[in-house]
Amino acid sequence: MNMAEEKRVVVDLRGIIKRFYIGMPNELQILNGMDIRIREGEFVAIVGESGSGKSTLMNIIGALDRPTEGTYYFNGEDISKFSDKKLSLVRNKEIGFVFQNFNLIPRTSALKNVELPMMYAGKGRKERTKRAKELLETVGMAERSDHNPNELSGGQKQRVAIARAMANDPSIILADEPTGALDTKTGRVVMDIFHELHKSGKTIILITHSPELARETERIITISDGCIVSDTGAGGDSHDAD
Repeated sequence: MNMAEEKRVVVDLRGIIKRFYIGMPNELQILNGMDIRIREGEFVAIVGESGSGKSTLMNIIGALDRPTEGTYYFNGEDISKFSDKKLSLVRNKEIGFVFQNFNLIPRTSALKNVELPMMYAGKGRKERTKRAKELLETVGMAERSDHNPNELSGGQKQRVAIARAMANDPSIILADEPTGALDTKTGRVVMDIFHELHKSGKTIILITHSPELARETERIITISDGCIVSDTGAGGDSHDAD
């Protein structure tokens, strides 16, 4: 048995179709029956041009939207049928989000931003603060823990966002164009943090339009017009396009 077979499947998308404006003359199908399996500990890039469907796919993987057809097994559970409340719990505890524009809460310190997901998860203040400080230390932001987002550079904001994404020790980190708003040097720092997290065993899904960034990961899933056109690298067990 090889290592890929030993690792459990965290994300298992089967026949995922997503349509908008259903039943209307302008009905639009964005995803065309996607099958993707991502195993624990993988570092995967999902690559595509604007309009390829990668943002729609990210929203489904992140449980921010539901597929029109198909099944989504997350950690072995069919979350396609979860209630909105249960999906909210999955997003809070099992998926760490890192966005291009950081999405930090303004007028709230870096420490409190990192604590927020733990507060929603019902963790006590002492535990929240201790873990938030540890995470900020991990991303090199311990000395800025009392600074608000408007007092931080773009790269510093993104490091805080990564710490926040790790708050509840999620099953996956879903990073949507995490270096898109950063200069090359700062983007390098952020990517290095992802590599360190991956080395520690984290499952990371990077959504990007950049082939250069994608090549830093161990597996690249390329999509175009809502279809997978290639799936290459370690652990790639989705089919290539016919």
